[in-house]
Amino acid sequence: MRFTKMHGLGNDYIFLNCMEGTPNDLPGLACRLSDRRFGVGGDGVICVCPSDWADYKMRMFNADGSEGAMCGNGIRCFGKYVYDRKLTDKAHLAIETLAGERELSLMIEDGKVSGAVVGMGAPEIQPPMEIAVKGICFTAIPVSIGNPHAVIQVEDPAALDLQAVGSAVECHPAFPHRVNAEFVRVLSRGELQMRVWERGSGETLACGTGACASAAAMMADGKLDREVTVHLAGGDLRVRWDEKSGQMFMTGPAVTVFDGELDD
Repeated sequence: MRFTKMHGLGNDYIFLNCMEGTPNDLPGLACRLSDRRFGVGGDGVICVCPSDWADYKMRMFNADGSEGAMCGNGIRCFGKYVYDRKLTDKAHLAIETLAGERELSLMIEDGKVSGAVVGMGAPEIQPPMEIAVKGICFTAIPVSIGNPHAVIQVEDPAALDLQAVGSAVECHPAFPHRVNAEFVRVLSRGELQMRVWERGSGETLACGTGACASAAAMMADGKLDREVTVHLAGGDLRVRWDEKSGQMFMTGPAVTVFDGELDD
């Protein structure tokens, strides 16, 4: 079985070509391959699959084997994977995900994809709620953008013990299906700083859906303009919330790290 390691701002995934068949026990395979000591190492596994109605179907499994509905950094890499390997010659793609159809506009340089603009859909923002974790009270804004997020504004995201606090928010009783936790600080009307604890993967260097959810929450609260730069540990994403359509658009890079082959 051949695989490709890819990343978007350090949010790294192991890609499998499943166009002609899917391996058995994908959750177990994702756990094994994602292990950074005994496997390939990554935040999860993404499968490139055929779709009955879109150009392709993306299936994404977190490092703990749970299947995710959508992955913003992963879907940019997905577009690079199918274009660079000449599975398609389209620069605009419709991708089927568990969160619905997502559209990609590929950024092509010298015949290869360097990044993509992703139509992320419209965010669903719920009223803020008070939660207590590890003896600290937070105001969390639940946001869905294909998968669930809790956006929490803090003084300094870098100062948090994210291992303790992030995992506690992920599994808080207020979120019975677990949640991605984003801790954010507004730097200006055009800039947002963010750290993320991803459901099923732990702290990651970037989260595309989380960046969109965080930007939407702060935009809706009047703290940000409609187009901003989100600063993450792995780099920057550009996020725009289109007022006319209600859809969010995310722009960022996609990088291939290496190809490999599994013995079994």
